[in-house]
Amino acid sequence: MIAITLHNGRALGSGAAVQLAAIVLSLSCLGCSAYMAANQPGPKDLSLLNKGTPRAKLIAEYGAPIHTETKDGTRRDIFKFKHGYHGGVKAARAVAHGAATVATLGLWEIVGTPTEGYLNGTELSAEVHYDGGDAVAIVKPLTGEDEIARAIGPAGGVPSQSSVRTGTPTETSSTR
Repeated sequence: MIAITLHNGRALGSGAAVQLAAIVLSLSCLGCSAYMAANQPGPKDLSLLNKGTPRAKLIAEYGAPIHTETKDGTRRDIFKFKHGYHGGVKAARAVAHGAATVATLGLWEIVGTPTEGYLNGTELSAEVHYDGGDAVAIVKPLTGEDEIARAIGPAGGVPSQSSVRTGTPTETSSTR
């Protein structure tokens, strides 16, 4: 039999001890998923991938490229980054996780914490070709093509669907 003795000398029976342990455990986990939701990555400014944006602005927003090369006199970078959530979305998720954790005496953390680990933004990557002045000339999405194309539109230098499949960038109306 499990018994916990309180500071006033009273002993708790096994049922009360289990309840107390459950409360302490739930309070120790309180906010794990809420904290994760509140600290998810923020959104990136995908409009910077439009033709004419200086390379330095891309590096400032997305971080250092994971690969850089110069081929046929043209500099090319590959950027890989997390495109996250706006503050309102993160706050709403954090409040919902906090309420669910309290309402379930911490059991929600079994579901909420792995969920926040999985839903941590969209990984995007793109190959960027620059003109002679180190400004964006062509963008070739590698992952998250739909999201990148939606953000920069047809004037952003996104190659046609066939060139993405073959791996050879083609000119769009904005790059001619």
